[in-house]
Amino acid sequence: MAKAKVFIFAPNDEKGDSHRKLEDNGCELVLGKAGWHNPQGDNEAEMVSMAQGAHALVGTSIRSSPISQEIMKASKDLRVVAKYTIGVDDVDVDAATEMGIMVCHAPTESNWGGVAEGTITGMLTMLKRTRERDRHLKSGGEWRDLSHQGTYVGSREMDGYPGIVLGIIGLGRIGTRVAKLMKPWGMRMIACDPYVPDEKFEEAGVEKVDLATLLKESDVVTLHVVLTKETRHMMGKEQFAQMKKDAIFINTSRGYCVNESELTEALENDVISGAVLDVFEDEPLSMDSPLRKLGDKVIMSPHMVSSNKGSGLHPGVVWATSSVLTALRGEVPDNVYNKEVIEQWKSRFGGKSLL
Repeated sequence: MAKAKVFIFAPNDEKGDSHRKLEDNGCELVLGKAGWHNPQGDNEAEMVSMAQGAHALVGTSIRSSPISQEIMKASKDLRVVAKYTIGVDDVDVDAATEMGIMVCHAPTESNWGGVAEGTITGMLTMLKRTRERDRHLKSGGEWRDLSHQGTYVGSREMDGYPGIVLGIIGLGRIGTRVAKLMKPWGMRMIACDPYVPDEKFEEAGVEKVDLATLLKESDVVTLHVVLTKETRHMMGKEQFAQMKKDAIFINTSRGYCVNESELTEALENDVISGAVLDVFEDEPLSMDSPLRKLGDKVIMSPHMVSSNKGSGLHPGVVWATSSVLTALRGEVPDNVYNKEVIEQWKSRFGGKSLL
């Protein structure tokens, strides 16, 4: 029996444990150039060539050439595209479904939990003016400067101060974790998500509102949605104009969920007061991006808010590798994103092992 071919289009396993596991199970590996440290890798033509005859594609996020229909068409025997990460916006899921190919992702708590913690870190850093106070003292500033006064975030029982209003767009794993972590602070939390049942809002301790209400009433708006046709550029000039002038906007979801040029314009013209950004429309962020020139109005991170000691992508690498081996055995993994393809996939590959 010929070896199963696995194209790792964006490797992220420095120790090579997952590679050895695949090879120990009889797989032939082809490695692409992209990786977590640099999502720019092979172009589409190169990837089409490397995907020839592949039974599985696997890797972390790739920005140079997403997993397109052309790449998947390179092998009539392709069974699965598995991601080390939660997001599958760099895979043409519709094409994969039409072709009978499973797309698997890795929604590990080490990943989405880290995003929630990073969201709160950015929010508090901005509201408490931590950077400004630190820089003021280190640069020889006078002892106290009231321009560096922070915002009291939580509610108070003694004098009835209500705290800020936190608005959460998207009440999935990350949005819910943000709400649960902030619940002890006692501020009002409101959320918008048309795809989750009402009881989910109650469980998270948030008030269900529509998007317009959320934008109008929130002091902090944090975005936690997946990138789809519906959410692409869902935040732009019109939405920022509905927010409070002293509001902060946070995006730790996907860059293309926000119209970046219109966000920049809103910050430059003081339509909103600040932004916390871990993701961008084009990554890596261009050195001449106007966002780099906005000073303390923005806190930026190079799409690594989920990268922390004690977490990171390793659990996702393990999960995705297991998904590949499961699919190569003719079985359905437990993390299929496009579940509607499963029955079609079973009719093609079910029970047919390559290992």
